[in-house]
Amino acid sequence: MDYKTAFITGAAGGLGSALARKLASSGVEVALSDRQQEPLEALARSINADGGNARTYLLDVSHPDEVRQTICTADDDMGGIDLIIANAGTNVERWSGDLTWEDFRAGAAVNLDGAVATLLAILPRLCERKRGHLVGISSLAQYRGLPGNAMYSATKAFLSNFLESLRADLHSVGVAVTDVRPGFVNTAMTDAASGPHPFLVERDRAAEIIVRDIRKRRAVVAFPWQLAAITRCGLLLPASLYDRIVNAARQEQKP
Repeated sequence: MDYKTAFITGAAGGLGSALARKLASSGVEVALSDRQQEPLEALARSINADGGNARTYLLDVSHPDEVRQTICTADDDMGGIDLIIANAGTNVERWSGDLTWEDFRAGAAVNLDGAVATLLAILPRLCERKRGHLVGISSLAQYRGLPGNAMYSATKAFLSNFLESLRADLHSVGVAVTDVRPGFVNTAMTDAASGPHPFLVERDRAAEIIVRDIRKRRAVVAFPWQLAAITRCGLLLPASLYDRIVNAARQEQKP
């Protein structure tokens, strides 16, 4: 699929900035959004200096009304957005006994409200045009509930199911939907997560995989393949065996 324009949330750093650079390097005009103004503008300047075409929109995705208004404005500014990537995400790592409603809502405001608002912002326009591509950055963590990551696993599972429903509905009107499920990508959020990070993928490599596969209109992009295979197999484990495995792993991680 030939993309002329793209809108990316959480673009100021990490995977979002790598996706922006990758798309811009192939001639896509990129709309960069984030709540961090300085790194966002620095990224746009860098992309433009390299011959790309980037514009910025200051945006906190935890405010759904702001998301809708901003993406509608960008759609008008750019003459139509072809590709929307709901990339912004966060983690609240807590032992469940310490997890509070405030902790959960803070994470869900970004991972749930922000992602859904991003994906739906101009969906009526895309349906009318009978073209466009919606991409959500979920996670391999969506396959099973991970200890210490109740909010993250649950919100990513929601996002994957939401994207699947969108895909089933929108195929008939020519709007593509892709669910991206990365494992550990070398970003600040991964650095802050406790425990081992097996099969760690550099963010530029992750962006290369994602852009390659969304251009093929893949329904699901799960990587790295080794960790994706392991997590898929984990779905076959009965709850009692899964509980024993993750509890044993947590005991081994304790100092």
